[in-house]
Amino acid sequence: MQKQWWKESVVYQIYPRSFMDSNGDGIGDLQGIISKLDYLKTLGVDVIWLCPVYKSPNDDNGYDISDYQDIMDEFGTLDDWQMLLDGLHDRGMKLIMDLVVNHSSDEHAWFIESRKSKDNPYRDYYIWRQGKEGKEPNNWGSFFGGSTWELDEQTGEYYLHLFSRKQPDLNWENPKVRQEVYDMMTWWLEKGIDGFRMDVINLVSKVQELADAEGDGDGYHFGGKYFVNGPRIHEYLQEMNRNVLSKYDVMTVGECIDVTPEEAERFVGEDRGELNMVFHFELMGVDSGPGGKWDVTPWKLTDFKKIMTKWQTALNGKGWNSLYLNNHDQPRMLSRFGNDTTYHKESGKMLATLLHTLQGTPYIYQGEEIGMTNVQFSSIDQYKDIEILNMYKEYKDAGHDEQAIMKSIYAKGRDNGRTPMQWSAGPKAGFTTGTPWISVNPNYTRINAEQSMADPDSIFHYYKRLIQLRKQHDVIVYGDYILLGEEDEQVYAYLRSLKNDRLLVVLNFFEAPAEFTLPPDISYADPKLLISNYDVEADSDIRHLELRPYEARVYKFQG
Repeated sequence: MQKQWWKESVVYQIYPRSFMDSNGDGIGDLQGIISKLDYLKTLGVDVIWLCPVYKSPNDDNGYDISDYQDIMDEFGTLDDWQMLLDGLHDRGMKLIMDLVVNHSSDEHAWFIESRKSKDNPYRDYYIWRQGKEGKEPNNWGSFFGGSTWELDEQTGEYYLHLFSRKQPDLNWENPKVRQEVYDMMTWWLEKGIDGFRMDVINLVSKVQELADAEGDGDGYHFGGKYFVNGPRIHEYLQEMNRNVLSKYDVMTVGECIDVTPEEAERFVGEDRGELNMVFHFELMGVDSGPGGKWDVTPWKLTDFKKIMTKWQTALNGKGWNSLYLNNHDQPRMLSRFGNDTTYHKESGKMLATLLHTLQGTPYIYQGEEIGMTNVQFSSIDQYKDIEILNMYKEYKDAGHDEQAIMKSIYAKGRDNGRTPMQWSAGPKAGFTTGTPWISVNPNYTRINAEQSMADPDSIFHYYKRLIQLRKQHDVIVYGDYILLGEEDEQVYAYLRSLKNDRLLVVLNFFEAPAEFTLPPDISYADPKLLISNYDVEADSDIRHLELRPYEARVYKFQG
């Protein structure tokens, strides 16, 4: 196992629109982030991952980029961005930027040229096809609902967009497109950034036939087998690594849809020359029924553990895991996997213990460290996310019950993670002096950073301790992982092991009290309690533990 700075780091994800507003327009901005750098330093994180701040018409909150080398007006200027980078580096922190190159905005100069005529030099920067019998070229369904094809009247052809119609897919088969991307990446790296989080990177290679997806009836169907982990994906990433990434000491994480641990090993294997780690979504589907994301079903801890364990063991010694339970595209982890009412503090700390004691790089999503929760807006009009609004319309048109639709949105909607950061109990949670672009979660009066920092027993201070422990104990970063009690539906327990050091992590995932018994074949000497979310008797026997609701304990011993 090679030691690397990015393996030992803790990453903090910032969704700029919702982090901190400096000028009262209700939208978070770069100067707002700059004003909170000391807060991030106090927390102890090493790397900031900044969601897109590039020029964009904002059809998909900045993931539709019209200029990759400029800053969105609402967020500030390139000078502001430089101040942010300098401020982070001065405090010993690093910055990774979002790289969104599966698609651009339809307002990008390349696409404006591309749609002008079939013989335009930029035509082949995107994926254009003739219609078929007066309809779309194929039956693929977009991730955001409807067809993946949009007819462009000017030339009478359709362009491909796996996401919004304002996000045309770039044609990676064209070497000029790839070179444009590599030049742009180099431009940012030369400015001093420390790496990239790559948006839906495993979709950039498409099967060229673009055949129909399988599925019943005349509707649109998921064409994933034609564009997920496509035929040239590894060739492209190895080329990107050779041409750009290998020339800098940076970290890379690729967002990879529908990727298995075996496939992930090809992306992140230490001998592969591609990426450092991937974000996979297998765990994010643990509460999805046969109807997909919006078909919310109760999750089982045995399934949760099976997924975690599969990834921990598959990549051990070969590649590296990313560790997250929520982000800007997911509901809040405390509401989803914990208890956001009676055991708010206990379950928030328990889930944090899991993330920070597994093998891999932990990612904290803004507000997670103070225990922010899902929001339940009373009206669909309060929601802003394109995916939520498209789903609502689609489900209403299909005759679904309003209450059931809203219940799914409350559970899984992306806006759960996008409500403004709760800085204080003051007006608008201290996020803005103006009207926030999306409403603040009403619970900000009791859940906020000011209160959390003032309370030594808060979730915030628990995160600080977890981050410090990773820096003090190599076994937490590099140790092997062994699951204990595979069939236990209430307790998640595991060992981490590095040379003679052992770590025992025991987590009660529910509000009923639970018991844990250490298997008799595990020998231990001189166990020390490293961290727990309840007061624990110093001499408690680790052989048999009585656990309170959502209790977490981590012991270190020699084995």
